[in-house]
Amino acid sequence: MILYIAEKPSLARAIAAAFPSPQKKEEGCIWLPNGDCVSWCIGHLLEQAEPHEYNPIYKSWNLDHLPIVPTDWQWQEKANTKKQLGILKKLIKKADVLVHAGDPDREGQLLVDEVLHYTKVSVQKLKNTQRLLISDLTPSAVKKALHNLRSNSEFADLSRSALGRARADWLFGLNLTRAYTIRGRQAGYQGVLSIGRVQTPILGLVVARDKEREDFIPKNFYQVWAHIQTEKNEHFQAKWLPSDACQPYMDEENRVLSLPLAQNVAQRISNQPATLIDANYKQKKQSPPLPYSLSTLQIDAAKAFGLSAQQVLDTCQILYERHQMITYPRSDCRYLPNQQHKDAPAILAALKQAGGDKADPSRKSKAWNDKQVTAHHAIIPTTQAHKAASLGKTESLVFGLIARQYLMQFYPDYEYLASHITLDIAGGRFEAKGSTPIKAGWKALLPDKKNHQDGEDETQNELPRLDKNSSLWCTKGEVKEKVTTAPAAFTDASLLGAMTGISRYVKDKKIRAILKETDGLGTEATRASIIELLFKRGFLTRQGKQINASQTGRALIACLPDQLVTPDMTAQWEASLNRISLGESSYQSFMTDLEDNLHQLISRSKDVPTSALQNLPAPSKKPFAKRKTASGKKTTTTSRRKTTTKKRSKPAS
Repeated sequence: MILYIAEKPSLARAIAAAFPSPQKKEEGCIWLPNGDCVSWCIGHLLEQAEPHEYNPIYKSWNLDHLPIVPTDWQWQEKANTKKQLGILKKLIKKADVLVHAGDPDREGQLLVDEVLHYTKVSVQKLKNTQRLLISDLTPSAVKKALHNLRSNSEFADLSRSALGRARADWLFGLNLTRAYTIRGRQAGYQGVLSIGRVQTPILGLVVARDKEREDFIPKNFYQVWAHIQTEKNEHFQAKWLPSDACQPYMDEENRVLSLPLAQNVAQRISNQPATLIDANYKQKKQSPPLPYSLSTLQIDAAKAFGLSAQQVLDTCQILYERHQMITYPRSDCRYLPNQQHKDAPAILAALKQAGGDKADPSRKSKAWNDKQVTAHHAIIPTTQAHKAASLGKTESLVFGLIARQYLMQFYPDYEYLASHITLDIAGGRFEAKGSTPIKAGWKALLPDKKNHQDGEDETQNELPRLDKNSSLWCTKGEVKEKVTTAPAAFTDASLLGAMTGISRYVKDKKIRAILKETDGLGTEATRASIIELLFKRGFLTRQGKQINASQTGRALIACLPDQLVTPDMTAQWEASLNRISLGESSYQSFMTDLEDNLHQLISRSKDVPTSALQNLPAPSKKPFAKRKTASGKKTTTTSRRKTTTKKRSKPAS
């Protein structure tokens, strides 16, 4: 008997649907006509054992107990899924061949592997276990995947990497949360001060941005613009480029701070001839943007519709599992395998109402690139896209973005004329930039307000054609007064953008290089939940679309060493975990280095001043705020685990 073990019931149903009928449904599994069986996990069926499972003294939180480092790691069965785990245990014993059908990512690999090891599957059966990789739940796609099974042993390093990440998060999250919660209690704060390798640097980013905004002092700066007229009575404007001699009157961003200087330049160029230095005109093409990864989709949905990261993720799960209208949503990849291009005609036909009838299925954008595809490909529509009319409002909005981004791959490039003119006026250098649309191409799919060449505000729509014999005249010089503005407060979109592009916030060149190689802070699957956790803990607050740090969040960051507040440690972890997944480094060396560092951090926590934690507002008795689900209904997220200091606090990323 072959046993297929899916990550969740919806995936199991999709696998079963690819096989013939009649099928027999029993509790926790589906029997196929040939005697094979499809069963499932319900997310993680196992979790790291609690500290008191190793030693009962750890039930109380005490600085002298820290750090808690298990010598023999243990799993424990999750209370609410014990029944399903029991069913799997029996089926695994009966099975001759096992097929691992977890989601195609690091977490999905570990999720089923941990069950196989926990149930003490024989070495030979483990060796023969196969891996089923599914990113599209439509029957045709599942059938393709079933014909391309691989050996599960190929993914052993990926599983070890996920295990290292899980145990590292447990060690740091649990020990440091206990340490700082106890220190907070000593200062009079009775809430949980949770620490995580991802959540804490995110909070640190928001705290730093808030402080930067508070400390910001606006200042005036000045631009000089020349109004130019050609002999054909064409008009355009050119901006002054200050010379090195003006440096004493400029800031670090080369903005002129002296009004008299600007006024003097404007006066000198008025009613003066302008000499053409260079006129450059190039017809350019712009390829369509790549299809979405989860983060890029969350960012665009936040900008366009004000949806939170969690709302977008929840909606995508519904579109994937219930409607089967999109491929696997927790993807960090924006490319597609070349083989997938064969499905384009059928998908475009299903997207007819969204513009698929005008798309050219033979066109192949740069999105199709096997070398860039990782464990899973970009998020795209499936052949079930024709069901779009039945979707709810939020589902329709999110699906519309995914569909449009896919359709763009089958539209021509956007074409425009890029113009750049350089002038000399009264000894000063001036420039004008222009961008003239020629063919809309894929931009025809964008709303009108976005259907233009992206660029600076100073880019003009169209500039005249000039040559070396052109006669030009500056009719007047104009001084434009501007004011520097504080950096914008974080929003859902910009905070997600900061997490995915975290290298921009790192000074150390080596660490910055590592973060550029990785996917930033957190993973596609965890970013939304980590942001939500910071709100639930009371560390972040919302004011409209703005995200700010609370008084408690700022106080916590003030007490922590830089190593926990900056993304550097996470970058080093991710680099190590990536090497483990590629077989280039060992799990044991990663854990040894991590434990040594943990001992140092716990030692430091015992001596840190806690004055910032005094006189904080009492923690909310309802830390789990109501939020809207994908259907628009309000729901309250609760947890069966109480977060008092007498109990444990679940370590978080």
